[in-house]
Amino acid sequence: MLKRHPIVVEAHFDFVLVLTYAFPKELLEPLLSPGLELDTYGDLAFVAVAVVQTRRMKPKGSPSFLGQDYLLIGYRIFVRYTTLEGRHLRGLQILRSDTDSHSMAAVGNLLTHYHFNSAAMKYAYGEQKLTLSSQAFDGKSELIVTASLDADDNYLPEGSPFTSVRDALKFAGPMPFTFDYERETNSIVRVEGVRQNWQPKPVAVDVGKITFFQQLPFSQAEPVLCSSFFLQNIPYYWKAGIVEKLPPAGTQ
Repeated sequence: MLKRHPIVVEAHFDFVLVLTYAFPKELLEPLLSPGLELDTYGDLAFVAVAVVQTRRMKPKGSPSFLGQDYLLIGYRIFVRYTTLEGRHLRGLQILRSDTDSHSMAAVGNLLTHYHFNSAAMKYAYGEQKLTLSSQAFDGKSELIVTASLDADDNYLPEGSPFTSVRDALKFAGPMPFTFDYERETNSIVRVEGVRQNWQPKPVAVDVGKITFFQQLPFSQAEPVLCSSFFLQNIPYYWKAGIVEKLPPAGTQ
């Protein structure tokens, strides 16, 4: 019951860097939780790698001294979900989350299905460049990336399958919804994020290392960097999770 994101949480995002990678949809389909479908563009499906510097994260409405600062990295699949009422939602299925705080990892795993892991992280953030390195203590993810923040507004990485930044923005997480599967009750837990000042800007990135994609099934294909966006100064909060029990297998 606790892992259903039971409380409303607020934070301020100093910055968000989102890298979106394309894979053949057949490669990602086995990773999907029951009740979810891939959100595709042609024959491609996508994984978002989001780096977020949060400030003053705390239960919404609680005293400011309870707020804590964390650096977070999330690995998510772009998915679609149809609610019991027939609403069609786009969002992300959580694969893994890394954080620079052991306490955040412990509390996050107690209250959510976000699969938190602790990591050694450091970054430098200036007007024209962001550099970041992260190495998880379990050895399953290492990320080294430099973002040039002065790219043209129409910039897309070479080889991107998107024909325009407008198309790329449709697959630029974080998305409003995140989903995960609760096996014990055959239910989907969805969490909605509410954001302000959401103005993604294309940036050029040099990804020195991203070892998460060296694992199966990702290692069976060459990940294609489709887009890279940067945002800053974002008020944000997550609503309490909503749990929907799925129909028994074979009755959908």
